[in-house]
Amino acid sequence: MQTDIVYRLILASASPARRALLTGAGIDAEVIVSGVDESVVDADDAYTTSLALARMKARTVAANLPADPAALVLGCDSVLAFEGEVFGKPDSADEAIKRWTAMRGKSGVLHTGHHLTGLVSGLQAEAVGTTTVHFADVTDAEIEAYVASGEPLQVAGAFTLDGRGGAFVERIEGDPGNVIGLSLPLLRRLLADMNVPITSLWRR
Repeated sequence: MQTDIVYRLILASASPARRALLTGAGIDAEVIVSGVDESVVDADDAYTTSLALARMKARTVAANLPADPAALVLGCDSVLAFEGEVFGKPDSADEAIKRWTAMRGKSGVLHTGHHLTGLVSGLQAEAVGTTTVHFADVTDAEIEAYVASGEPLQVAGAFTLDGRGGAFVERIEGDPGNVIGLSLPLLRRLLADMNVPITSLWRR
């Protein structure tokens, strides 16, 4: 692995939760929002959708940056698969209430696509993190209060694990970071595929 280069990680996402995960892991990522139109991706399943969006975000940002052999661009996107449907961010409060009414007491599978691209090397690596989420049997009043907080309207699947929605998740099977929006173990493996040790991204 290359250890003599001080790498820069550029996060192609506006998600403060993703940036916080990286910061907590000792990685000070730069944030450049891709601004891509997510509606152009029309895949039939959540797995494919999450990876296609992550790839599109990373490549869009990379295409607009000056050449830098130390720069790596990471795109991520999360999508919830629930009873054959693909749930991104809800379009409205009514939609969020409808989803939660259906999801309570049941389980869904949260897919987070990760795409990593080297700005100069041209090397790319990608994968999807998958975590099963078991939702609490919340009441109508809890759903209405949660949606009124605004939090569910900002996130895939209309819930968070690291915010108010964490009280409404009974348990998960898999990496909790993946539900928050970025799997650090998966990122480490993708970096290794590109011959970059994750330790070379740690702040000094």
